[in-house]
Amino acid sequence: MFIKTNPNPKGVYVGDCVVRAIAIAMDRPWDEVYMDLCAHGLMMCDMPSSNKVWADYLNMKGYKRYIVPNECIDCYTIRDFAGEYFKGTYIVGTGSHAVCIRDGNILDAWDSSAETPLFFWVKE
Repeated sequence: MFIKTNPNPKGVYVGDCVVRAIAIAMDRPWDEVYMDLCAHGLMMCDMPSSNKVWADYLNMKGYKRYIVPNECIDCYTIRDFAGEYFKGTYIVGTGSHAVCIRDGNILDAWDSSAETPLFFWVKE
């Protein structure tokens, strides 16, 4: 189920999906996550939203990444993922978008349920 969720203090929903997804997953304020990712990006000499930076950040925070099997890369959606992973909190990446799934609910600023997930992060 899609639940419109946007922790961005100004309600922006373009370009900050990584910050939004992590803030929602970690139950932290958007601005704190943004600053953490900026500092981490500076340390790595890369942009805070680059896959390399937020992957390293999540890894440092105890999250582990898994690849979504690609048996049906064109037909498996975030909606399907949410139905299959209906317990727990996940940060799901599509390659160009990131979204938080919590207990089967898609928590995002827009309905990204039709997007194709490529990988996901979970804290173990």
